[in-house]
Amino acid sequence: MTRYIFVTGGVLSSLGKGITSASIATILKQSGLNVSMLKIDPYLNVDPGTMSPLEHGEVFVTADGAETDLDIGHYERFIDATLGAKNNFTTGQVYQSVLRRERKGGYLGQTIQVIPHIVDEIKDRIKKAGKEHDFLIVELGGTVGDIEGLPFMEAIRELKHELDDDNTMNIHVTLIPYLAAAGELKTKPAQHGVQELRRIGITPHMLVCRTERPLPKDLKRKLAMFCDVNANAVIEASDAASIYQVPLNFIKEGILSPLSNHFNIKIKPNMQKWETLVKHIVLPQDELTIAFVGKYLDLKESYKSLTEALVHAGANLNTKINITWCDSERIEVLGAYEVIGACDAVLVAGGFGNRGIEGKLKAIQYARENEIVYLGICLGMQLAVIEYARNVLGLEDSNSIEFNENTTNPLIYLIDEFIDQSGDTQLRTHKSPMGGTMRLGEYPFIPKEGTKIKKAYGNNETYFERHRHRYEMNPFYKTDLENAGMIISGASSYGLIETVELKDHPWFVGVQFHPEFTSHLESPNPIILEFIKAASNNR
Repeated sequence: MTRYIFVTGGVLSSLGKGITSASIATILKQSGLNVSMLKIDPYLNVDPGTMSPLEHGEVFVTADGAETDLDIGHYERFIDATLGAKNNFTTGQVYQSVLRRERKGGYLGQTIQVIPHIVDEIKDRIKKAGKEHDFLIVELGGTVGDIEGLPFMEAIRELKHELDDDNTMNIHVTLIPYLAAAGELKTKPAQHGVQELRRIGITPHMLVCRTERPLPKDLKRKLAMFCDVNANAVIEASDAASIYQVPLNFIKEGILSPLSNHFNIKIKPNMQKWETLVKHIVLPQDELTIAFVGKYLDLKESYKSLTEALVHAGANLNTKINITWCDSERIEVLGAYEVIGACDAVLVAGGFGNRGIEGKLKAIQYARENEIVYLGICLGMQLAVIEYARNVLGLEDSNSIEFNENTTNPLIYLIDEFIDQSGDTQLRTHKSPMGGTMRLGEYPFIPKEGTKIKKAYGNNETYFERHRHRYEMNPFYKTDLENAGMIISGASSYGLIETVELKDHPWFVGVQFHPEFTSHLESPNPIILEFIKAASNNR
């Protein structure tokens, strides 16, 4: 039978519920248990796919093509697992499902209400995500007391009665602020958060206390008494040098005892490899600097999976990755050398829209002409092809129809008919809405023998990587590009071009997919790992 751990948050948002949940899941998984995770987002959007990165941060794409909350990325990176659409749902999805069922007569004429119909849908989705696992960690987004979170709180309360007490646990993440003027840590906000939970009908079994100062033992005892939890179940969660250090900190704080006692099982994780990788992050032997060229730099959460993938590669190579954030619009004004000249390698990430494109093209040209290690991801690959066509083939008006639908040399174009993961045919034009018209999720590609891509990925004939884009490289230009020195080093089983590289360059690779989505701390993505190796060797 599946055991459920529900993680809620109090006082304010951004306390680290996602890292807390992932850290507990890591501890359980490293103990030999079959663990999965679920993120519930109380907003009304069906998914974050059409939300601005500045509004919501990164959109994480799962193997089965779901556009999900960025916390799903944290979960995969921590527990070294592949999650799917069932591991993240929103209020919008819940109401959409219930209303569709009502329209089809599925409720036999009943009056549809939040209780029981919406709450039952939430419970069904939680149980579905937990099937065939020893543990399901469920993180509820938002903060206790938020009106949009109440149906989910009710679902958690009801599940406590439907499942045995030994099979459910409530963990509450709260803030213990320090008032400098008073010279004191204050517990009152945490007490009020727990009181609100208990008013709803949920009593936490453990408190995870975010704090900038160590918690004295008497303060922990006070919290335990006023919040009605066991004294050993008040866990300090101070700031860590790396998010991957948090599971180790929890173990030092004694989290194994309350977990083991509550579920009446032995939890004894083997963290040796994890601890070594964390040591490489915190105290690396080497370091290098990557020029990260992008345009969503005001909110670096937009590139969370990619920055974490660089950390994974660095940890496995015992190398610190210093990121120099390079605004592509600044490169347009100052030139590439002024902005990225001191870096060991250049990375151009994905994105949408034509703002900052010319700056990215200048960065790519600089890396190509000066033999600087380069990795282009998604749009970064497409722009590498455009730059090569303009400056090597002499096709000065080369462009993507995303930026100029009337270009006479559409190196990047839109396939009007495309077969998606489910085998359905998408019909789309450049005017089609963004939602539902992208190539999303895991697709196979075949690397060409003797290429850097093949070296990175190894001996298998076919590999799978995740995508999130609408536009593709135009195969009409394939022969001309190859004759000029660009290698088409990987293609999908559909014949779509997936990877390119340069023949006469130390290391210049572009990939249409998003390798960062499959990178985990214990198993870094192959091409990102090779990128860091090449940057280290080319200095």
